Amino acid sequence: METSVNRNGAKLKVFSGTANPALSQEIAWYMGLELGKINIKRFADGEIYVQLQESVRGCDVYLVQSTCPPANENLMELLIMVDACRRASAKNITVTQGRESIAAKLVANLITEAGANRVLACDLHSGQSMGYFDIPVDHVHCQSVILDYLASKTISSDDMVVVSPDVGGVARARSFAKKLSDAPLAIVDKRRHGHNVAELIFMLQVMNLIGDVKGKVAVMVDDMIDTAGE
Repeated sequence: METSVNRNGAKLKVFSGTANPALSQEIAWYMGLELGKINIKRFADGEIYVQLQESVRGCDVYLVQSTCPPANENLMELLIMVDACRRASAKNITVTQGRESIAAKLVANLITEAGANRVLACDLHSGQSMGYFDIPVDHVHCQSVILDYLASKTISSDDMVVVSPDVGGVARARSFAKKLSDAPLAIVDKRRHGHNVAELIFMLQVMNLIGDVKGKVAVMVDDMIDTAGE
């Protein structure tokens, strides 16, 4: 396995959970590493088994495991991975996550108590969630990646409209619109009657911009997609 060394002289290793192995592989490739060898399986009763198949003693370990559906199973798998690395004497353990649960403080405590030293989070639902952790949190954003993708499509700003799915996401959508040559903005008025249930009504005029999406490429910007209106 290829290894890299950080500025403190510790070897870097990246391990993948089962939630998104393709993402883990791309991260490892970008870092010039191979994914660490790990055996993760489930017994007949659903219990999760994790076994590291190489030494992590004295290493800086990065664990890539999204808490996407099934969220509870993926979270438990992550905690067991952290515990396995801690018991194997890893120097530092950094977990990567893409979203936080409603019980964010509880999840933060579980990750910390399992033995993680640092959290690398992508596009948290609420930036304030970083305050739930008693360990360092690096909050990164994927906006630049999406903007590069849209730029590669060479779509004129006149043919594009950036859509915020709710009032709370207006600032995020406006930031995208500005970086897309000030593309027009539309906003969805979303009235939620329960989890995963929403009533949608387009607001016709917001911030002096007409929410017209007819015949245009609509770029809907949000931090997570749960049901996508289904």
